Amino acid sequence: MKKLLTCGFVFSAMFGLSAAKAQNQQKSYLELLKDEPKWVDSVFNRLSKRQKIAQMFFVRAHTNLPKAFQDSIGKVIKKERVGGLIFFQGGPGRQAILTNQYQKKARVPLLIASDGEWGLGMRLDSTISYPYQMALGAIQDKQLIYKMGLEVAKDYKRIGMHMNLAPDVDVNNNAKNPVINYRSFGENKYNVAEKGAAYLKGMQDGGLMVSIKHFPGHGDTDVDSHYDLPQLKFTAERLDTLELYPFKELIKQGVSGVMIAHMNIPALDPTPNLPSTLSKPIVTGLLKEKLGFKGIIISDAMEMKGVVKYFKDGEADVMGVIAGNDILELSENSKRAIKMVRKAVREDRISMERIDESVKKILTAKYWAGLNKNVFVDENNVYEGVNRPESYTLLKQLADASMTLVRNNGYLERLTPNKRLVIINLGTPNETTFQKELSTFYKNAIVYNIDKNANTAAITTVVNNILPDDQVIIGIFDTRTRPGNNIPLNQDVKAFIADMAKKDVGFALFANPYNLANIPGIENAKALLVAYQKEDYMQKSAASVFKVQLIPTGKLPVTANNYFKSGDGL
Repeated sequence: MKKLLTCGFVFSAMFGLSAAKAQNQQKSYLELLKDEPKWVDSVFNRLSKRQKIAQMFFVRAHTNLPKAFQDSIGKVIKKERVGGLIFFQGGPGRQAILTNQYQKKARVPLLIASDGEWGLGMRLDSTISYPYQMALGAIQDKQLIYKMGLEVAKDYKRIGMHMNLAPDVDVNNNAKNPVINYRSFGENKYNVAEKGAAYLKGMQDGGLMVSIKHFPGHGDTDVDSHYDLPQLKFTAERLDTLELYPFKELIKQGVSGVMIAHMNIPALDPTPNLPSTLSKPIVTGLLKEKLGFKGIIISDAMEMKGVVKYFKDGEADVMGVIAGNDILELSENSKRAIKMVRKAVREDRISMERIDESVKKILTAKYWAGLNKNVFVDENNVYEGVNRPESYTLLKQLADASMTLVRNNGYLERLTPNKRLVIINLGTPNETTFQKELSTFYKNAIVYNIDKNANTAAITTVVNNILPDDQVIIGIFDTRTRPGNNIPLNQDVKAFIADMAKKDVGFALFANPYNLANIPGIENAKALLVAYQKEDYMQKSAASVFKVQLIPTGKLPVTANNYFKSGDGL
């Protein structure tokens, strides 16, 4: 096995956590930056100029792609000596094995990250997906979100990852936002900052680096920066008082990392078509100098159209370094990028002092994560290690705490197990967990499912089976992979909702709350519970509300229309 740069330490073949935990309890990452560890200095002094530049580049990794792709990443690690990896789709066991293989190829231990806004389940199969941040924004008990951060940290560290590119602290005050939306804690900047702080503190206390995003705020856009360059035309004062608020607060509270968005913001940098990622006035002038951020700065993916549309052929990578980013993730071509940055150094466009500053931050992050002692992950019982009973207990608590009752005209109090209950699901072809859970309590229950594209005849068939004395509960489901806007229900189904809302009927919305604006008449419901998502754990919590076993305490984190506003919740 090739030796890694260890400064006298021998790496264990097991991913021991005790040393890293003890270290993390002593000093935060920001504190370590002030008192450079000897290991950092030792590794830094053994790197050539090219190797230092390579430390700033993090490349894509997958475990759901063919072996040829996986092998190609191994070659990049060995030849280019990049600083780290960003893992995407795959599975936890496969990732643990591949991580060990990749670490063996590295001369300097790799810092490994992924996007886990709702935990490992955002990218990996066979792992826990916690509620989306929109649902977390409804929760009033911040301690639950802190505990979620601790659990996510355990999951990440169990499979050999050191940084979560989360949480998202964008203030989503544009209901039509196509890229943030349900990924945000909501539209209230104070709520976003409080929930973001709880989540990141849990992760950092658990020994995980974090990266709040997308600086200086991606919440009020109607363009997805994956496909084009959004432009924010707001004044500097508006940005300072709204978009920047959560970032400023969390920087004060010791966040370890910040991710920069790809957005053109004339009020902060008037350069035409310049993404914020490549703007020195924004990255260095605003974030580092004005806001005083001392931690690690990460670009959003450098392959996104929002950055490469106007800056092609590797120039974006060079400008990203000049702007002040420490880590450039997912360059279109890392080999080309490293070569071009070296050339820019020779041409005095970039100083080696600028490079050195970033490299020391990256090496300090590796030290803080315990990579000076423990590189390899235990490949045994990985599934069990990331599917712990206490995590599922917390998942239920989070779901329960997110339930948001926005209408209740005595409906819940009138429900009784002694009468027949008709449970109708809209948008689902088969019986759901929500129906099954209610049927266990209401023994005299009957279930119906109405397709999202059902015609009047199909709907009438169900209506004709409802008796005058029946209790009726209707679940409205968004069955799409992600709970966006424009829930796919046809006009006949929406007309059915409006008609039933006039009667003594209870509703549960398993969808993004913005969809309340797309369902005319729902505001007349006698009872309406917002359950945010279609997942089984949310359905069980919603059923508990209608079984009158759970008192809902959630508050709407966003405004849907004049009938349903941020902060609503009985």
